[in-house]
Formats: sequence, structure tokens, C-alpha cells
Amino acid sequence: MKKFAAMMVVALGVGFGSMSVSAQMMNKSMKGGNPMVGGAEMSKKKNIVENAMNSKDHTTLVAAVKAAGLVDTLMGKGPFTVFAPTNAAFAMLPAGTVDTLLMPENKGMLTGILTYHVVAGKMNSKAIAKAIKAGNGRAEFTTVAGGKLVATMESMSVIVTDEKAGRATVTIADVYQSNGVIHEVNAVLMPN
Repeated sequence: MKKFAAMMVVALGVGFGSMSVSAQMMNKSMKGGNPMVGGAEMSKKKNIVENAMNSKDHTTLVAAVKAAGLVDTLMGKGPFTVFAPTNAAFAMLPAGTVDTLLMPENKGMLTGILTYHVVAGKMNSKAIAKAIKAGNGRAEFTTVAGGKLVATMESMSVIVTDEKAGRATVTIADVYQSNGVIHEVNAVLMPN
């Protein structure tokens, strides 16, 4: 379980460059040195779940994490990197998809999708940018679910592409938690 928990948190979104648009957006939304996400201050002393529960932009993600039984995992020691879809990202899915995924009989599918947004380790935007550069413009990451995500740069934004060619842009990067880092993304990433 600890190994699974450590692998469970790299699924949100990333923005890079010397100072990316995403990082600039995050820095404009600071309170007391901590970034504001969804109208709430994110504390480096709180874990991923504690901070996400305070964000008005991540209520669907929190509900999904609870329904999948992943709260304890994401509150674990980590470190995790999470590419966190916003409520608006979930709303872009076909009508009824979220309600269907939240049904108890679909817990396995929901768990697979959520863990596909998590990478083991603490990959901040600098580490992701370094991996993209080392990969000649492309970095591949293995998710906790066992699938692959590909990160690339477009202009000053990090784009994360899933196995179905779906793309998400990191809209807020480097939201540090006590057990990892979150990158907010504007789309839900889907495994094969």
C-alpha cells in the first residue's frame, strides 16, 4: 500500500520556462507567500487532500477521490506529483460521465482515472522542464495507474498529453504540499 501511495500523486498540470505564463498566474494569486487556488490559500504544511478540500475549483476532484477510496493514500507521506483537473475540466466530459464514474459499481474505473493523474515523486515545474529538455522536447512519465503521460512545451505552457491524445494545459504550477506538489490542469486525462 505504501508503494501504491507513493506512486499515487503525479496527476495535475505544469507550466515552465524561465517564468512561464502558468507560474506568473500562480504568483499573482499569492497570499502570505502561499498560492491561492480556488479562492483558498494553499499551505505547504497541509497535504494534498487537505488543500484540495479548501479549493472551490476542485470540489469534483475531491468528491471523486472520496468515492474512489483514495483519501488515505493522498494524505500519505508521498511524495506525489498530481495533475489536478478543475471542476471546469470535469464539466467538459460528456454529459453524465462524472455521475456514472461516482457510482459505487464504477469505483475501479474511477480509481484508474484518478491514479492516472498521479506520478510518484515530487516533480516541480523545473524538474519537468529539465525532463522535457533532456527528451528533446518531450518527457514521458509513468503514472501510478501504470499508464504514460507525455509533457511538452508550447509557448510558455506545459501541455500534458494522455494515451488517447487528449491534451491538458497546466494552468497553475508548483502548488507545494507537505507530501508533494500539485499542478492544476484544464482537462481530465484519460488512460487507455
